[in-house]
Amino acid sequence: MTSTSRRTILTAFAAAAVTGPLLGGVAAPPAHAADDLYDSNTDLYTQLAGMEGTDFARRYRRHQYIDDSLDQSSPFNRTTVMALHGGSIETGTSELCLGIAGYRPDSLTPLQDGHGVHDYWMFEGLKSGGNSVLHVTSTHNDDHVAVSMAASSLNVLSLHGCSTTSAGGSDVVVVGGRNERFKTLLKQEFTAADIGWRDGSEVPHLAGVSTANLCNRTMLGKGAQLEITSDLRAAMFDVNTRAGRAGSTNEDFDAFVGACRRAIATLETDPDQVIL
Repeated sequence: MTSTSRRTILTAFAAAAVTGPLLGGVAAPPAHAADDLYDSNTDLYTQLAGMEGTDFARRYRRHQYIDDSLDQSSPFNRTTVMALHGGSIETGTSELCLGIAGYRPDSLTPLQDGHGVHDYWMFEGLKSGGNSVLHVTSTHNDDHVAVSMAASSLNVLSLHGCSTTSAGGSDVVVVGGRNERFKTLLKQEFTAADIGWRDGSEVPHLAGVSTANLCNRTMLGKGAQLEITSDLRAAMFDVNTRAGRAGSTNEDFDAFVGACRRAIATLETDPDQVIL
């Protein structure tokens, strides 16, 4: 079992709030991704000052825990769901983020499937076209809310979109990240739901194993990342437009969301996925 003490975790979290996200005990150095226009989210927010709400948006929800009803065996957010490139950047990931977090994408009402709700964070492209310029690679995401939500969660499930060619096949999801138990559960549920998948080890450029990747900057130092092909995402919506997706989710969407939610529910009962 993971034996990291709460004192150690809280000390590291406090340091991260001052020096930036900790990557193996070292603050992440600034770097520029070759295919990104912006060095980081902070750089994007600075250069696009005044454009939030028109060119891009940030949405998140953190659920409040009441002291007298808190499960003292796990006083942390267990799993946070993220879509770092939502809206019209990697289409469909915003709606999937909301669904997996336990909310209907059209009304934001909670799902009644017995698995509760999870915290979520997403960055969304809202431009009428050319939203790919808003992409900031996950290892360079320094949004203060996103970083703090990951750092105060036991696990993160990060949702991304990729091309069919990039994933090496159509209608598949590449299951990556550093939490092998989480990956195993996701793959089991995808198999049961007849959803094609590939392990991140087969597609190294989509594996999501960097310690700088936001999905791995958790209390446990590991999480999961899903790279979902364009074909698979498109099949989940009857009207695959930014305005139409939230209200036109279909059985394929429900199957994918259900698989992820069941995997999370099982993970959260695993005694190895806790901090002592």
